[in-house]
Amino acid sequence: MITAIFYLLLLFGAALSWLLALISLPGLWLMTALAAIYSLFTHEQYIGARTLLLLLFLTIVAELLDLLVAGAAARQAGGGKKSALGAIIGGVIGGIAFSIIPIPIVATILGIAIGTFVGAAGTELYGGGKMQHSVRVGVGALNGRAYGFAGKLLVGCGMMLVILVMGWP
Repeated sequence: MITAIFYLLLLFGAALSWLLALISLPGLWLMTALAAIYSLFTHEQYIGARTLLLLLFLTIVAELLDLLVAGAAARQAGGGKKSALGAIIGGVIGGIAFSIIPIPIVATILGIAIGTFVGAAGTELYGGGKMQHSVRVGVGALNGRAYGFAGKLLVGCGMMLVILVMGWP
């Protein structure tokens, strides 16, 4: 009976964690931590070390997707390595900077989007690129960031499925 309650709490926590990832917070890391806590409480009877390693691996893959696809898209749009790095750094700085605006969630996501665009386009422009080309690189990075974010959320759904199946008491 108590294991079933732990399981339901795990599922509820995993769903909330995925929603946190949806608003650009570290929800997938929290989901993995909750699975580890469940594993401890159930003495690894349902979720063991291999499943936890899988969840950790998926979390890392999801985070890399979220960050690196923007840079790769900037490169594909004709930008250089510096533009790719600018997209990544710009997205992180934008997300942090806009988080102080008192419009939760929306401000952070908007900051990430603006930062990704400005980071890629600005770096390309600073490196001697023409305005039209720099804007194309920025838009490519922004599109890549959106695809990376969607990939991260999809991986998060897979993680929830792993937890759902492997944690079943």
